[in-house]
Amino acid sequence: MIDAEILQPVVVLMAWTMVMWAWMYATRIPAMSKAGIQPDDARKTKGLDEALPAEVQWKAHNYNHLHEQPTVFYAVCLLLAMVGWGDGMNALLAWIYVGLRIIHSIVQVTANKVMVRFVLFALSSLVLIALIFHAAIWAFDIHM
Repeated sequence: MIDAEILQPVVVLMAWTMVMWAWMYATRIPAMSKAGIQPDDARKTKGLDEALPAEVQWKAHNYNHLHEQPTVFYAVCLLLAMVGWGDGMNALLAWIYVGLRIIHSIVQVTANKVMVRFVLFALSSLVLIALIFHAAIWAFDIHM
């Protein structure tokens, strides 16, 4: 059985994704109803961007973002946990990544300031690169 600290931030980011899922539908369904949009009308999601208030769509966009780069985060964290490198610095990096992604979500779904989001995304990407680098050290048996 795998016992690694790095799995805690993995679970937190998965739970956060479900918080965003709930927030998305809690705002989107009433907005669709108010706009007279039927469920089948949502087959073309581009139309939702035009028909619904931007503040509603920001939640949907963020939910989608949480299924993009974080998939790499999940993979690298699981790999590091499986090989016994999921504690210490790697666990700390994982927590930093999750914290930055949660802050990114909050910025996107509230004020949606693009430059703030960009900085948060860039920082989280650098943290993810560090985790990938650590996985590469293990995978290619690089001795430093």
